[in-house]
Amino acid sequence: MWVSFDDGRVLGVPLAWFPRLLLASTEQRAEYELSAGGIHWNALNEDISVAGLIAGRGDRTSNRPAA
Repeated sequence: MWVSFDDGRVLGVPLAWFPRLLLASTEQRAEYELSAGGIHWNALNEDISVAGLIAGRGDRTSNRPAA
């Protein structure tokens, strides 16, 4: 995934960092909303913050079984 910032920077991150995006269709990935804080895919329940992208953080969701 390539993200272009207003200041001219372009950041590339692998979709593998975000499994919901990786498994989504091209059409689903195209349905996003931008905000000052990040990118949101409502149908996929995925939110990626600008700060997280710049810090190099991928999906922090864990699928641990309930105790």
